[in-house]
Amino acid sequence: MTEDMQIVFETFMEKLSESADEQDFQKAMGCATANLDLATFAYLSLPAHRSGEPRVISNYPDRWTTHYLHNRYHKLDPVVLRAQCGGHPFRWGSNLRGVEMSSAQRQVFDEAAEFSICCGLTIPIVDRRGGIAAVTFAADEPNPTFLRVAERYEQALQYMATCFHIYVRRNLSSDRRVDGISLTPREYECLQWAARGKSAWVIGCILGVKQRTVAFHLDNAKKKLGVRTQNQAVALLASSRSSVVPRDVV
Repeated sequence: MTEDMQIVFETFMEKLSESADEQDFQKAMGCATANLDLATFAYLSLPAHRSGEPRVISNYPDRWTTHYLHNRYHKLDPVVLRAQCGGHPFRWGSNLRGVEMSSAQRQVFDEAAEFSICCGLTIPIVDRRGGIAAVTFAADEPNPTFLRVAERYEQALQYMATCFHIYVRRNLSSDRRVDGISLTPREYECLQWAARGKSAWVIGCILGVKQRTVAFHLDNAKKKLGVRTQNQAVALLASSRSSVVPRDVV
């Protein structure tokens, strides 16, 4: 990794760690792509169920993103279909090498080109929870700068894409609702460990924070849930359909 790329990566990771909503995440990746002379990016996370809605965070033109989601193009977009198979990052242009496309699929490419999205480097992400996502860095043409950056920093971009997905999944997950109440990532995480019988001190060791910080998050969780004791909060977590207990730390 070059010194310039090291600076871009460190800045990117700092911004990721501070991100709390979609706008923050968009700015974090948008800043990184701009510093690498890449035009645009798009992160798309597929829903767990076919009837669900994908999550999209990008700096593509809003009109294209709205049109794409409205027409549910993620179900036929050849780039997304290829990304679902996992594997290595791949580049694409006005078509996708080795893929026979239907007229509807070619239409997706043609319409994207109207918004200056004509080629790209796409990084498939299949995480250990079975989640499927992709990050695409796109351009209006395969110009020398884009090709040079895509080739030189492909491995670094792959790592950035994976980190982006993990942070988004952790901070923007809809699975942090307990009894219909949304908790912050840290509140939910502390409550999960408390449900496993871990003390505030042990939870602090696991999460790398102080015991009083754990107590602070557990108190906030109790207040939000409208209960007086930690056991009551844990009971609500256990009865909630969104309860997902983390694995023990080895």
